Amino acid sequence: MSAASPVNPTELHDQTDASVQSELEREVARRRTFAIISHPDAGKTTLTEKLLLYAGAIELAGAVRGRKARKHATSDWMALEQERGISITAAALEFELEGRRMALLDTPGHKDFSEDTYRALIAADSVVMVIDAANGVEEQTRKLFEVCRRHRLPILTFVNKFDRPARDPLELLDDIERTLGISAAPVNWPVGNAEHFRGVYDLHRRHLLLYERESQGQYRAPVDVSDLDDPDARELIGENAYAHFRESLDVIRAAGTHFDVTEYLAGRQTPVFFGSAMTNFGLEPFLRALVELAPPPQPRVSDAGLVSPTDERFTGFVFKIQANMDPRHRDRVAFVRVCSGKFLKDMAVSNSRVGKTIRATRAYRFFGRDRETVSEAYAGDIIGLVNPGQFTIGDTLHTGAPLHLPGVPRFPAEHFGRVRLQDTRYKQFDDGLRQLEEEGLMQVFFAASGRREPIVGVVGALQFDVIASRLRTEYGVEVQIDAASYAAARWVADPARTIPSLGGGAAVAVDRRDRRLILFASEWEVQYFERQHPDVKLLAESPV
Repeated sequence: MSAASPVNPTELHDQTDASVQSELEREVARRRTFAIISHPDAGKTTLTEKLLLYAGAIELAGAVRGRKARKHATSDWMALEQERGISITAAALEFELEGRRMALLDTPGHKDFSEDTYRALIAADSVVMVIDAANGVEEQTRKLFEVCRRHRLPILTFVNKFDRPARDPLELLDDIERTLGISAAPVNWPVGNAEHFRGVYDLHRRHLLLYERESQGQYRAPVDVSDLDDPDARELIGENAYAHFRESLDVIRAAGTHFDVTEYLAGRQTPVFFGSAMTNFGLEPFLRALVELAPPPQPRVSDAGLVSPTDERFTGFVFKIQANMDPRHRDRVAFVRVCSGKFLKDMAVSNSRVGKTIRATRAYRFFGRDRETVSEAYAGDIIGLVNPGQFTIGDTLHTGAPLHLPGVPRFPAEHFGRVRLQDTRYKQFDDGLRQLEEEGLMQVFFAASGRREPIVGVVGALQFDVIASRLRTEYGVEVQIDAASYAAARWVADPARTIPSLGGGAAVAVDRRDRRLILFASEWEVQYFERQHPDVKLLAESPV
């Protein structure tokens, strides 16, 4: 027997590296991290439930509102969310769909959303935009769309509620283009609407998908694939609905925007799908597109250059902190978007802000309120690290040489209120306010003179109720929040600059770090001050 050939250590090392890289590339390629944006009541939460239903992540879809026997939305974990039937905080939901590992950042859809909504978009690689077929593009959709535009996120659009009276689909496409300034390319076309809504026509595959209503949409809807000229399909649709459908279909074929995947990925065009999340009509082609078109994790800019998702070193950033998700443990969880490499449980990671190394011993994956221990994670995944005070929003975590990913911006507050303690539990009150501020729920200010009650600034006024509810249930203190007559906060850029005397309803204040700012009663006051004092530079976001 001949002797075995000696093993070359360099070749063995190269083979191991190639195997690791192959695994890393394969896992990253199948990740899809996305968020859903919409105006209130457009059907975002229902679409989320149906997505989970079709992915097999849940067995029964339960609407947020409706029959008392139905469950709360899977993504809603806070008591106030379950009580009011709305989504307030951004939840992370991870599940498998057709071989892809999907991470859904379920952003709040209520009109009084929080900064949490914006920050979730920073952690996403693409977005699903839900539009009400009767109302078209609405105010909150425009606000969230602007954040997506700034970060060049590709957007898939689902025009929902065609099972109810709806605007003409041509009119809806025009509304998207005029209001948002983005090209709208229909991928399918609705057949009828309201009680005559029968399905959608796939423009690319050139076939009709005709649906039957099934158990109030709690299970997958039966679907029949048919040819456009099938007489049985024509009879099912009805002559009037069929004639209008063919007429508008001819228009869109001749003059409509044709889908271009390059334009979609560049954020200049949105593919548009029509359907009904409640009845499950039109969901299959939309979910198929989500799997096929939504991009995998993208490179991220850092101060050390572009970070590729397949770089071997682990990097990620904290985009959300949530306290007391589990009332039994009273823990604080830092939600981390993994940007590159492979995360392993118990690995040592550095926090670039403080230059400290931390061992990640307690890492979790979330499905709404439910959690499971994570042993490994890849770029695109969302993991939760139990946070005994080491992390703040915007922190970069990494292995290897130091680097910083761009900080997560603080968005300007639009509503202000004075928080009055209703009992004598001052320590619990201070601790609660400090921890809720660290979560990014609100910004806390103190008047430079006069009354010393904390002034809280929030993006949406519902957050006042959230603050009061969480201080009561999680910290055992009763508070009253009275509206304050301010509409904007501006930091003074130069800490040594003398602030001129203020008129009107403006007042000088400081934040938690004693940085000076001016609270203004209106945007007009801000503009007037800037015209009168051009040498005093004001910042809409808190200085780093």
